[in-house]
Amino acid sequence: METKVIATKFVRHDVPELKSLQNAKVYLLREKLNKGEKMNRAEKNWLAEAVNRNAFFKRAIPLQGYRFGFEDVLKTYVVKQFGNWAEYNAPDKTSLRSIVYGRIDQIAEISK
Repeated sequence: METKVIATKFVRHDVPELKSLQNAKVYLLREKLNKGEKMNRAEKNWLAEAVNRNAFFKRAIPLQGYRFGFEDVLKTYVVKQFGNWAEYNAPDKTSLRSIVYGRIDQIAEISK
């Protein structure tokens, strides 16, 4: 069985051991997904918020020099709001709606 990577280092400077982050929410979520378990609603909402509110990655979450990738569970959506279109990544439309404020005119999933 192939072991899946929890996180990869993305900075040049020294960072703490990955094991020291094993109690972090992002580490626990990535570990849960690697085991094949499903996310609950709170975890999906948290993931949508964390991915779309960080300045480093579009489909991953940074933590202390490590990149926790969630490409396998995220979908890309475009949202029309106030006459403008914006791109977001989220596990599903419900979690996307939880992070977008104001009236949403339209949501469309972008397929690959």
